[in-house]
Amino acid sequence: MATQSAATSDFMKNLGRMYGVYTGGFLGFVILLAILEQMGVPNKVIGYLFVFFTLAVYAVIGVMTRTAEISEYYVAGRRVPAFYNGMATGADWMSAASFVGMAGSLFLLGYDGLAWVLGWTGGYVLVSILVGPYLRKFGAYTVPDFMAFRFGGNFARFLAVIVLVCTSFTYVTAQIFGTGIIASRFLGMQFEVAVFVGLVGILLCAMLGGMRAVTWTQIAQYIVLIIAYLTPIVILSAKKYGVPLPQLMYGQAIQEITAREAQLVKDGLAVLCTQTACPPGTLRPHIQPFMNYTPLNYFGIIFCMMVGTASLPHILMRYFTTPSVREARQSVAWSLFFIFLLYFSAPAYAAFSKLEVYTNIIGKDITQLRPWVFNWGELGLIQICGKNAVNLEATIAACKAIANHPGVLRFSDFVINTDVIVLSTPEIAGLPYVISGLVAAGGLAAALSTADGLLLAIANALSHDIYYKMIDPNAATIRRLTVARVLLFFVAVASAALAATKPGDILAMVGWAFSLAMAGNFPALVLGIWWKRTTTAGAIAGMIAGFGLCVFYLVTTRYFPQAGVQMWGMKSLVNPETRQPLIDVAKLLADPKWAADIPASAANPMANRVGWFDLNNINCGLLGAPLGFLVMIVVSLFTKAPSKEMMAYIDEIRKPRGKTVLQEK
Repeated sequence: MATQSAATSDFMKNLGRMYGVYTGGFLGFVILLAILEQMGVPNKVIGYLFVFFTLAVYAVIGVMTRTAEISEYYVAGRRVPAFYNGMATGADWMSAASFVGMAGSLFLLGYDGLAWVLGWTGGYVLVSILVGPYLRKFGAYTVPDFMAFRFGGNFARFLAVIVLVCTSFTYVTAQIFGTGIIASRFLGMQFEVAVFVGLVGILLCAMLGGMRAVTWTQIAQYIVLIIAYLTPIVILSAKKYGVPLPQLMYGQAIQEITAREAQLVKDGLAVLCTQTACPPGTLRPHIQPFMNYTPLNYFGIIFCMMVGTASLPHILMRYFTTPSVREARQSVAWSLFFIFLLYFSAPAYAAFSKLEVYTNIIGKDITQLRPWVFNWGELGLIQICGKNAVNLEATIAACKAIANHPGVLRFSDFVINTDVIVLSTPEIAGLPYVISGLVAAGGLAAALSTADGLLLAIANALSHDIYYKMIDPNAATIRRLTVARVLLFFVAVASAALAATKPGDILAMVGWAFSLAMAGNFPALVLGIWWKRTTTAGAIAGMIAGFGLCVFYLVTTRYFPQAGVQMWGMKSLVNPETRQPLIDVAKLLADPKWAADIPASAANPMANRVGWFDLNNINCGLLGAPLGFLVMIVVSLFTKAPSKEMMAYIDEIRKPRGKTVLQEK
């Protein structure tokens, strides 16, 4: 035991040196692949090397940090320094939605896409002020642990597990969807197979070492993803403006985009629209607000993403791993810094990407389209003239079928999926293929790091809160860990199977997860910490009411639109895949089968079907959370107050010093 403790101490002391060597090694690997590209090594081989090398490194870290100790498996022994926990949290947070989907949505939505950036960044303020440090002081392994202790019993624990599983499963499906897109493009395999290839890397990291392995792997993944995200836009900024700081040159890029938009309209290559409900294929000004979201939905997204951040179980779990409450607070600050590095760059990424599209694609002769267009078109992610751009001949034929087509690519002819904007930008800009491979490795790191945390949150809740706390309290350590690993495997396979069906785009699925967490967890967490009068009955009733309303609104508007029209008063729909015009409600009711087949898409806000007050269903937390607060307060006031002992515990949780409430077993 003493030997193990000494080894752990040496490991912690050498963290800086180890990750410094790792960073240098990764940069050396990228340089080696760049040399190989210049020597004529095929692009496909470089793509394989990037994907499999990074997966192998993550797997090795996972195997090397495997553990059979409960505390290490669930909370990494509670000895992760604030700086490194902040970096791991940044990787946990930088999901496929942040890395792959966010800049793509900014590309399409322009000003309106900033709602996601503002919401996700601001959420960490709420984590630091309202929730994170107090859960660390409590000393739990999971969020349901806190709910069970604070609200007295396993029913509250069970409800918290339901919220956790629903939220995390939705979120992790989006991450595996992202790994499928990357693997299918860079490994040349079918999407349905690619999602399971990405799953292998996830399982090797999370299954053997739990939170301990995931933590040290996520730090490695953050290093890869931040290098991958910044490299292409730093190069583009340096080439175009002579300044390798894209965040500072963002304003000039916006000016050029605005000028280019005006030129496209003048040349007859685009039709400008300045109204909220624009016809399909028209150009919406990049800097004009509320072209895609109504003010209600715009500010609703900001609020739901902020509050959802402070409610996500896999993020809150990260603050259980620090040595003290003080370091939990410091960890939140470091998390925000590492997240800021990417989020501050996302608007610039979208702007530089759009400028490259306007310069190198729109207005060019269709017969001279470059091969990368067809690589993505084969996956159904780029359409030209209304058809998937599978090859040059099919694309030319599709455009010739349009009456009076000028033979050059117009704005309305080119449709690119928002989930591939970041991945395709190096190719759009004509950068070396090694940069494309680097970006793919970064996107894979982002998706894998978040998927690891989410799957671990689900498996830990099921094994610790359901199996150990509710079914077999006397279970031996080895049995508990075995159950956790088995459950993690089956949950991972189930989420991969769902991701293979392409249930929605990445940003939409992630948005749903945030609202579900907001409606189910936030009222109980905040009132449980800050209002001692909150009772068990109030918390249970509030969680059921708030989470139930959010789920009901989401499901009816997303999967049963014909019922949603009658129930919620929905006004309009649009097909995001074909960009067909808004469909009249009368037509929808006459042909409900058409509407049932429309996939939801955050890229086209109208496709996330609206109901009450024209509220987008990714904002269903705006309905669920207020109802949860109201029900908790009213029911608590009409039921017996918690015991004096419980109130004393709550007072103790709020104190930054002293022992944790729950001691390690």
